Amino acid sequence: MSGFETLIFEVKEEIAYITLNRPQVLNSHNVQMRDDMFEVFGAIRDDEDIRVVILKGAGEKAFCAGADLTEFLTAPPPTAAREVRLEKDLWKLMLGVPQPLIAALHGYVLGSGIEMALCCDVRIASEDAKFGLPEMGLGMIPAAGGTQTVPRLAGIGAALDMILTNKWIDAVSALKTRMVDRVVPRDKLYSETDKLAKKIVVKNKRAIINEKKAVVRGMDLSLTEGLDLEKRLAASHNIY
Repeated sequence: MSGFETLIFEVKEEIAYITLNRPQVLNSHNVQMRDDMFEVFGAIRDDEDIRVVILKGAGEKAFCAGADLTEFLTAPPPTAAREVRLEKDLWKLMLGVPQPLIAALHGYVLGSGIEMALCCDVRIASEDAKFGLPEMGLGMIPAAGGTQTVPRLAGIGAALDMILTNKWIDAVSALKTRMVDRVVPRDKLYSETDKLAKKIVVKNKRAIINEKKAVVRGMDLSLTEGLDLEKRLAASHNIY
């Protein structure tokens, strides 16, 4: 699969690499990127030969600086542009991908950049990463998941502080609030991300899928129900 307008997609040794590829506009998220990502993640979801996915951004300045305002604000009215984006629920698709998703975050991680990162399972940030939800400055609320994913990780107070005041935080603060899982030097971001992916990819394929399913689905269940889910998934591939 190749030839995408806004992405670079490649598979190496059962690891899929998705690179947001609009560096001239800080990898801002537009409708074409939404469509390209929807196609790629749909294909990954159904590809049993892909075990791990890495999502990253091209260029030196940003993973993703949010929505493309040159496109977004020219739609009459702005709410119509959001309706276009929601025709294909990319975030729901990402949350439903069975393979582990790893986000490699650098530079600006803003708006929908945060929202797509938090749809991943593990987030590794470089020391230069900066996080923010700037929608309040436009008189709008984050509507691609930020009001739900950020408080689930960072807590209600920290989430509202960011959302209501347009507060930006650095990588260390993001680590403290659990929005990212690791912080590494900028020059080691991709090597550390690859190292993690390669640790996962050598494991039993069915176990990888079921372990993610047990953790992610289990978080929405009671402990008793979660333990039952774990038992059923473990028995389903006769590893334990």
